[in-house]
Amino acid sequence: MSQAANHSELPASAAPRRAGRAAGRPFAGVIDVILVQDPVPFSFAGSVSRAHAEAGWTWVYRDLCPDLISADGIANGNFLAKDLEVVLPDVLTRMKDALAAAAKDQEKDRRLRAALGSTEARDALPAIMMALRSRALLAKAQAFGKAVNAIGEDGALGVALQSMPLQDPALASLLFHAALGQIANPTRLITTIIKLSGNATEVAVIRMGFSPVIDAILAHAQNQIHILQPMGAFADIDLVCRSLERFHRLVRSLGGYIEFARGSRWAMVLSAITKQVSDRIEPRLRDVVADINQAMRRGREGSDRLDNDRILAAINGVYLLATIRECRDSLALNALFEQAWSQTGQALEVHLQRNLDLIRQHPADPVIGARLDAGIKMAEVRFNPEYAETLKRARAAAERRS
Repeated sequence: MSQAANHSELPASAAPRRAGRAAGRPFAGVIDVILVQDPVPFSFAGSVSRAHAEAGWTWVYRDLCPDLISADGIANGNFLAKDLEVVLPDVLTRMKDALAAAAKDQEKDRRLRAALGSTEARDALPAIMMALRSRALLAKAQAFGKAVNAIGEDGALGVALQSMPLQDPALASLLFHAALGQIANPTRLITTIIKLSGNATEVAVIRMGFSPVIDAILAHAQNQIHILQPMGAFADIDLVCRSLERFHRLVRSLGGYIEFARGSRWAMVLSAITKQVSDRIEPRLRDVVADINQAMRRGREGSDRLDNDRILAAINGVYLLATIRECRDSLALNALFEQAWSQTGQALEVHLQRNLDLIRQHPADPVIGARLDAGIKMAEVRFNPEYAETLKRARAAAERRS
């Protein structure tokens, strides 16, 4: 049965869903290390939006290479990287020919953009092709990133950085993006680059060929935005906090060391993504005190019950607040943070005292006990473990006296 026939047998609504599932790992995961998640307001040479990679992958297996790549195998998850490796030379040849033909014929270019869904997806194809050709180097770049964490001498790190293909900015951009995902402390990269460049100015860094490093850091910082979606009570707060900490390390490595030229693209991008991250965190930061009050306040007589959702939201909010405190130098939230930090401390002290008084009066009440436990956990995060231990002893003493 022909490929066209296979497609025609799908219901109209099923074909897009199937394509979406199939594109879950564009190009069988071979270029995952250079993919970034939407939103991607700023593009960089070393990374590709996952949405654009999915569009390119769908175009490749559906339109360009249906005889080489099984759409059913992709949809079923049976088409793996090793399968792509076998046909990849032919796939790359067809992609190159299709791009060359589109460059010479406006109608073919229009059809290509229509098949991919946007001009931006079409523009991403050269980077995707380079990543596919450099797939072995991408794996080596990841190993390089892991090795950087173990290099103690700045001189040795400088030699390692200069071993990258700085004379080929397009390839270097891909490799540095792949490597940076493994590097725990990007500040070491920047301080070493500054030494190699002679000074910390943007011009000096560009002159030495280290632009791909700055681009990679900005791209990874921007890639934290999608994790900081509006957060409810059941948000993965650990993931959010880790993302904020990573964003802070990336941004601090640039803002604290590189002297950006006024009005430069790098300065503009850094300012813009800082604002976007701050804007996503701000609503949750405003809710922390209200969540604590609602979680810790006793209900009316005879109807007191523990609201687990509000307790969870309050605890998550305090963890987020503590993380923001560590990262506030990289965010535009200073005034709001100071207010939330102060009010959270005051609210916790008031509610903890009230619940200690209540536990003295009702030592066997499980709701009051659970609410007090939650308050002590929040106090440990907001204040310190010693204060939490003091509260635990106060609770034990209150229960004994009762």
